[in-house]
Amino acid sequence: MSPLNLAAHLGQDEFLAQVLHRRYRHIPAAIPNPGELITWDDVNTILATHRLEPPRFRLSANGEMLPAHRYTAPVTTRRHTVWQRLHPTELHDRLAEGASLVIDAVDELHPPIGRAAMELEQWLRTGVQTNLYASFTAREGFGVHWDDHDVVVIQVDGAKRWKLYGPTRTAPMYKDTDEPEPPPEEPAAELVLRPGDMLYLPRGWWHSVAASEGEHSLHLTFGIQTTTGAQLLSWLADDLRRHDVLREDLPVHATAAQQATYLERLRREVTTALEDPGLLGRYTAMRDTTDLTRLRPSLPHITGLLPADPDIRIRLTSSRAQISPAPDGDGVIFRACDNEWELAKEALPLLQRLTSAAPGTVSLGELVAATGIPIADVTAVISDLMNGQAATVVQGNRR
Repeated sequence: MSPLNLAAHLGQDEFLAQVLHRRYRHIPAAIPNPGELITWDDVNTILATHRLEPPRFRLSANGEMLPAHRYTAPVTTRRHTVWQRLHPTELHDRLAEGASLVIDAVDELHPPIGRAAMELEQWLRTGVQTNLYASFTAREGFGVHWDDHDVVVIQVDGAKRWKLYGPTRTAPMYKDTDEPEPPPEEPAAELVLRPGDMLYLPRGWWHSVAASEGEHSLHLTFGIQTTTGAQLLSWLADDLRRHDVLREDLPVHATAAQQATYLERLRREVTTALEDPGLLGRYTAMRDTTDLTRLRPSLPHITGLLPADPDIRIRLTSSRAQISPAPDGDGVIFRACDNEWELAKEALPLLQRLTSAAPGTVSLGELVAATGIPIADVTAVISDLMNGQAATVVQGNRR
């Protein structure tokens, strides 16, 4: 686990049983040093060293995205391509006028945030995308709105006032049949988040946010990917194609009696599948093991086995890998990043050590010491996982 231990701050099993998807939770001073996640200097470096196009990087005011030309200038390269270079003075002016700065998926740009996101993924067993928000005035960047996913917010610097109005539709979705009713005029709760504070907010909760406390604000929002019944049924429809009735053409030209017979056959297959007590477990395992999360190369190691260097550090690219017994009972199956490996049962301690270290790193030497497996065998297994994108080399001592 990450030193942040976000699951513990949110409440571990009690949070999952009583809070998740149900109500908000505010945890003051949960993170002692939020600057370990990101600092203003880190933000400046990201903006200066990445060519971030809207909407990945954007400014927003009153719920509208500002045109990029108001804070960038076009640059034509010698190969005649044009990109928009950030203009610091114009950026500062727009922020001083009340715009909010947003960087989407900052977890892909800044490793400490990526590790925190992977920690939440491992615990909640779903994908997480982290966005960064910076505000400098009391003007709201997005107005009163709701999100189609749950969020975990960490205030990094400054202060921000949150007004929470509650939901007006149960579990609204991005693709939905109806829009939620408007929120009430008065908020149900009003909170001021300060550095280190955490806030959990379920999807569908109307809220507004403003840096109205006379100081700037920098916060991170960890967006939690939804896993709904609609998604389960979509997957189930594909899974059931092994049955003839799912592959047959619909009897649109048949008699009413023949159509009724077909629908009854279809109902039996779907009902039987839904009565399987292991259905949700199978679906969740599929999501875990096919998620590609944060793939990264392992340069300079591009061919063959890793060198048997005990100081080389390894990280799984997914914190949701699954280990299960082989069907014949004489080995183990490791699934991650939409790949599968069948390994000898002697590899089990190695796989367990790797998964318990995620989202952190572990050295080849530590794997040898913890498992008693010779380093040549360890490097062979790790090399196979790297070829399937499930593991990566992390240079230096970065954890």
